[in-house]
Parts: sequence; C-alpha cells; structure tokens
Amino acid sequence: LADRPIPIIADEYVDPAFGTGCVKITPAHDFNDYEIGKRHGLAMINVLTANATMNDAVPAAYRGLDRFEARQRVVADLEAAGLLDKTDAHTLPVPRGDRSGAVLEPWLTDQWYVRIAPLAAPAIRAVEDGRIRFVPDNWAKTYFQWMRNIQDWCISRQLWWGHRIPAWYDEDGNIFVARSEAEAQVAATRQHGKPVTLRQDEDVLDTWFSSALWPFSTLGWPLENPELATFYPTNVLVTGFDIIFFWVARMIMMGLEFRGEVPFREVYITGLIRDEHGQKMSKSKGNIIDPLDLIDGIEIDALIAKRTTGLMQPQMKTAIEKATRKQFPQGIPAYGTDALRFTFAALATMGRDIRFDLGRVEGYRNFCNKLWNAARYVLMNTEVHVASLAEGDSELTVADRWIRGRLGVAVQSVRANLAAYRFDLAAQSIYEFVWYEYCDWYLELCKPVLQSADASPAAKRGTRRTLLEVLEATLRMLHPLMPFITEEIWQRVGPLAGRNGPSVMLEPYPRAAEFPADPDAERQVAALQAVVLGIRQIRGELDVPHSRATPVYVQTAREGDAEALAALAGTIARVGNLESVSVVASESELPPCAIAIIDGRAILAPFARLVDDVSAELARLEKRRAKAGIERDKCVAKLANASFLPNAPPEVVAKERDRVAEFERQLGQLSEQMRRLAAVQPAGAEQ
Repeated sequence: LADRPIPIIADEYVDPAFGTGCVKITPAHDFNDYEIGKRHGLAMINVLTANATMNDAVPAAYRGLDRFEARQRVVADLEAAGLLDKTDAHTLPVPRGDRSGAVLEPWLTDQWYVRIAPLAAPAIRAVEDGRIRFVPDNWAKTYFQWMRNIQDWCISRQLWWGHRIPAWYDEDGNIFVARSEAEAQVAATRQHGKPVTLRQDEDVLDTWFSSALWPFSTLGWPLENPELATFYPTNVLVTGFDIIFFWVARMIMMGLEFRGEVPFREVYITGLIRDEHGQKMSKSKGNIIDPLDLIDGIEIDALIAKRTTGLMQPQMKTAIEKATRKQFPQGIPAYGTDALRFTFAALATMGRDIRFDLGRVEGYRNFCNKLWNAARYVLMNTEVHVASLAEGDSELTVADRWIRGRLGVAVQSVRANLAAYRFDLAAQSIYEFVWYEYCDWYLELCKPVLQSADASPAAKRGTRRTLLEVLEATLRMLHPLMPFITEEIWQRVGPLAGRNGPSVMLEPYPRAAEFPADPDAERQVAALQAVVLGIRQIRGELDVPHSRATPVYVQTAREGDAEALAALAGTIARVGNLESVSVVASESELPPCAIAIIDGRAILAPFARLVDDVSAELARLEKRRAKAGIERDKCVAKLANASFLPNAPPEVVAKERDRVAEFERQLGQLSEQMRRLAAVQPAGAEQ
C-alpha cells in the first residue's frame, strides 16, 4: 500500500508462538518498537499529526483520515487487492487518558533529557549513610529499588504553563542554551560573527523538575542570603509514597548537586487517602472530596457539578452522579476545620493508607463541641471569681490531684508519639484524656466541692485553679491538631490561668514534669470509678433509671480501698446518685443483690431497691438472654462452617470470635442476675 520496500528483521522481542510469529514494527509509534528500531537502524517514520490524523508520510489515499478510519480503510484495501488472508480478534492493552478516556497514541518527538546516573549515585549514598532517613524505614527499600534502576529523565513538556526551557534556536536549527536570551544572543553572535534572530524553545520544564528545586529556590537561590543559610536543609519532609520517585528523589538529587547538602533530614511518608471502597481518591474517578466541602458543607447538586467535567464521557458522568447521590444523598454537612484536621491526625496510622470515613469527622466535630462546652463550664465557674483566684492559699482535693497527674501522663504520651510521627496515637491520647478523664470524670467530681456550702474557700480555690490550669495546658497540648477552637478558647482561659501572651501558638508546649503523677490519688479515684461504673452497669442491665437512688455495698481486697471509699463516700454518692456506700467483708448478711465486677471489686445493689416487679424483670432478662444465645449460636455456626475459616480474611475471623466471647460474657452476666433476682421471688410465685 505504501509502495516502498519494507525490511524484514529478526529480533528476540517477538513471540514466535503468538499469532503468525511475525509482527509489524512502527518505531515512531510504540515504545518497544522504538527500541527494536534503534537496534536495527530502522527509519523512524512518523505517520500522525498532532490531532492523530494521517500526515503526508502516508500514501495520498489515506492522508487526513482519522487513525480509526484509516485502519478500516487499510483492511478494506488489502482485502480488495486479494492480499488479506484472515483477521483474528485478540485482546491487547490500550492506554487511555485519565480524564477524557480517549485512546492515547505514542508519537515520536524531540525532547530534552537529563543524564541521571551522575545525580542518582550521590542521592543513593545520602540514604545509605543515614544523612536522610525514611519514616517508616521500609520506604527506603522502595527508594533504592527505583534509584538503582533509574533511566534518563525526560524534562520537557508541551504545556501552556511552566518554566520555559532555557534554549534558543537560530534559523539553521542551532541550539544555544543560556540563562537568558541576551546570554544566548552573545553565544549566537560569537558563532555567526553577527547578531541573528533567535527563537526560544516553546516547551516548558517538567513540573517535577521545577518542584525538585523547591527546597532552595524558594529561599532566594542562586543568591546566598541569611534565609538560605538558616533554612536549608530543612528538618522534615511530609509527603505520600506515590511521589517518592517524582518529587522526593529529585529534590535529593538537585539539593546535593546545587547545594552540596541534602535538602532534608527525615522523610515522613503518609498513607494515601482512599474512599470508603478502598480506591485511591482522584479527580478522574470522581470520588474525591474537597476538604473545603467538608469544612463548609455543600449541597448535592453542587457536589456533582464539582466531580464531573465537560471532558468526561457521558457514561462516566452518569456513573459518577449515581455514585455521588448514593454516597451523599443530602450533600455534605459542615464539619469545620478542626474536626477535619483532627480526623486526619487520628487516622494517620504509620505506613497505612487511610480509608476515609465521614462518621469519624462527625465524631470529632462532637469532640469539638465537648471541648467547647467544657470550656463554658470552666469559665462559668471561674471568671466571676478571678479576683479571689489570685489571692490566698489553695487546697487540692483528691480529684484535683488525680486530674493533674492524668494530664501529665497524657502530655508524656503525646510528646513521645509526636516525636515518633505517631499522630494517630497522639490524637488518641488527647481524645481519651479530654473526653473521658477531664470531661466525663473530673468535671463531675469537682461539682460537689464547687456547689457545697461546707467546702472551704481554699478547697474551692484549688478546684477552680485546677479547672483553669488543666484546661489551659490541654489547649496548648491540643493546639497543633485543632488550632482554631483552641486559640478561641485560650484567649479567654489563658489570662485567667496566668498566661498573657498574644496567642496560644507562642506559648511553650506543656511538659509532663509540670503535672507530676500522684499514685495515692490514682488509687483513690480508681476505687471511686469502680463503684460508679458498677452501679451504672447494674442499672443498665436492669433498665433502672439513674434517678432511682440505692445503697451500694463493695467487696474489695485491694489495699487502701476501704479508706478511699470512706473518704470519698459523699462524692461517690453525689456522682452515682447513691444513698450510701459501704465496704463489706461478704454478702452473706446482705439482702439479694445485683452484682457487677469492676477491676476485681464486687459492686452490689439490693434488688428490692431497684426492681418493682420481679416477675416482669425476670421475663425481660430471659428475652435478652434468649436473644444473646441466638446471636452466639449464629457466630459459632459460622466459625464451624468448613468454607468460612479458610476463605475469610483473618480480621473477619477474629471479629467473629470476639463476638462469640462477648455474647458468652453477656449470657453469663444475665444468668447470674436472673439467679440472684429469682432469690427475691416470693415463695410459690410463678417464674
């Protein structure tokens, strides 16, 4: 068809067992064919225009045709000439554009390259000798694998925006590489003996080439200045593993080449954020969530408009719209910046991708509300007493000493985890301290002192100071993860706690030594918590409201429990709504009691004070026991299924076993409560 001779060659690339064992070679339009063409000195004939139509290098009959039409025409012409033996369907990989879905055609063009081996060798040594450390360190293996097999780098791109290639051409095609056009003109004039017209290369540098210069180009390089001397090299680079090759390695190579020093000391590799199905978030898939939409909220139609573009094929747009409406039927509500920021910290388990869960963001928005309400309570109980807080002695209660010690433990944990890049564990430590220890326990334990007419001024002053000082230090501890709400609250709390700086971000980070542990307070509050948690458990199992007061008896062999419970009896009664708290040696002399075991302590409450209708309560507990038994049997049957254990993921199997253990625990508790409750049943009554 082309009316020119085509050479026949032999090459090991061809698979003789596939098809006829013969294959056409197009060196200008296939990467593998290009390498074969170089080995055999074949002509590099480009047959496509920039729009993928046939150019003047093909016979006249095909010029201007679209590539797909030209292929059909070639088959028809071969058949018409009696040259077509047969056609076979076969599957082959076809590259497509991410956004448009269009088929991509390799196209031979002139490009600029960087010879990379001389740059890669020093960059490899920098990680080998420890000048740069990857966190987690397993990513160093990925870095080495790529760097030791690196190929020359194509750095020119045909884009509208970017750093222009610093090369100029004269009318004869001679190239002059220079820092500026004036410098290029000097070189051209020297060669031609007179000034000539120059044209700058229209290509721009690869984005990653420009980005590779970032650590020092942003500091005024190539000029030497105080900023460059102070801030190069930096301490830590935080990035995703998917750009270790594109960005991290190239910054290291450029930094060593142009500054003679590594650009950073540590590289912390984060996981990728994936959608709820585990797929990587990307614009082309339409599953990306804009952080601003999570912060400010967005309606469903606006979200769909953002996720789809005019370049997408109709089928893709329809699929994205359907998936979006299923995922966010009402759109995305506003969660706020702090909640989103804390979510990402809490999900940042080292070395793992993040499967994004909107429920976690909602939970941490509730955490923000919890902190805000706690601050309101503290301010309500301290602002009006600001004058007295600065005067007179203060006396710390057991609860005051306990929460100060617990803050010290939290600070120590957060500091250690931040230093180890375990942001998830740091966030967990802060969350547990603020939500459970400070808000759920301490704010309740301080009320008897603040609201009691019998409490001394020194005790009230000590509790108010503790409220302020612990909250203020907590705000400093939490600030890096939740900067906005902590700043807002600190502006009111900080001055009351004796700190008068302009911003919480300029205050020193708290140290554990400022809040030393108090083992005695820990033991006493542990005893108190056991009683309160025990009565809550009993009320929950028997469906008894908190408003129903009852005496509680405690059996304990722990040293110091009797003294602690006696000293804290009033506080325990107030927090747990109890008539009394008594330590007993045995339950033989007690009336029939419901029981809860907390940390080895037996918490007992008389059934007669909890249950009005014993028969009805027994019937209710029996229903709960029967339901728990059915669920337990389902899990046991699943685990006994011969096809389940070998095929299910280990975490699923472990979850089922945990469920069995939990149902067994519930059945044991319910049976014990029913046994004890039956002892209250009057003789002869129907059970």
